[in-house]
Amino acid sequence: MKEKLESLKQEALEQIDQAQTADDLQSVRVSYLGKKGPITEVLRGMGKLPAEERPVVGELANKVRQVIAEAIDEKKAIIEEKAINEQLEKESIDVTLPARPVHVGGPHLLTRMISEIEDLFIGMGFEVREGPEVETDYYNFEALNLPKDHPARDMQDSFYITEELLMRTHTSPVQARTMNAYKGNKPVKMICPGKVYRRDTDDATHSHQFMQVEGLYVDKNVRMSDLKGVLNQFAKQFFGEEREIRLRPSFFPFTEPSVEMDISCKVCQGEGCSVCKKTGWIEILGGGMVHPRVLEMAGYDPEIYSGFAFGMGPERIAMLKYGIDDIRHFYTNDRRFLKQYHQA
Repeated sequence: MKEKLESLKQEALEQIDQAQTADDLQSVRVSYLGKKGPITEVLRGMGKLPAEERPVVGELANKVRQVIAEAIDEKKAIIEEKAINEQLEKESIDVTLPARPVHVGGPHLLTRMISEIEDLFIGMGFEVREGPEVETDYYNFEALNLPKDHPARDMQDSFYITEELLMRTHTSPVQARTMNAYKGNKPVKMICPGKVYRRDTDDATHSHQFMQVEGLYVDKNVRMSDLKGVLNQFAKQFFGEEREIRLRPSFFPFTEPSVEMDISCKVCQGEGCSVCKKTGWIEILGGGMVHPRVLEMAGYDPEIYSGFAFGMGPERIAMLKYGIDDIRHFYTNDRRFLKQYHQA
């Protein structure tokens, strides 16, 4: 029996040495170590051996099994390493080839516009405030002197969620919330940038979602001349020192008096052209003195406090500054358009 086990070991080791693939090794493993293999048969036949030989044969059979298993594992590692080396030779990378360029992104043009506007007004002492985009009817309308039956509500066709909740139609509710929080006890000097929503048909100059930046200054002895000074400073820093502004009478429910602000056309320098429709002026934002009723509802005494408010659209400002002719370019994510205004 001992001679048979030694013979099986030698045969198995020779076949392992000659194996070229993992499949060859698996065949050897099944042939010699499987349930129907010769070593297993030896172990099953040990009951026929004399009692004194059984421990010796059993120990030898286990050693032979272990030697064959270890030889198979060693040979398998050699075959796998050889296969990997051959694959590396076939799939070698030429590191001298030029790499593909990495395209670095940057802030969206509107993000940059808002950041520039924020920096400018922060430099004039304004703080930046934010508020919810899903707003209550009270803060979106009533706190801004637009009661339920006010006809001016038709100017802002709204996305209502419930009778008392809607997507905000302007960022003015942030102003109302801030004044409410101060309870008429201290001045307010803030701007509030953010997204707003109206049921508009999308075209070259309108969108159902767009950006706004609104400003508010409430304190003692705030005058219309203060508003004009702030807006004049904004126009000159943002569009160039040569820009002139003019204020025209207008109407907004939350300001009285109300104005529209125009800047002189940079294309024709005020002479009149197709861009400014031969007027020499381009409308850019609206504003006015905060209505006394709005101050009262926020807890401010209109006999002591006064203030001004203004609002502008970053899309319109960007379109004027860069000559962009369609507001939809800002939202369609066309890389050809975005790359023109990329700044690293």
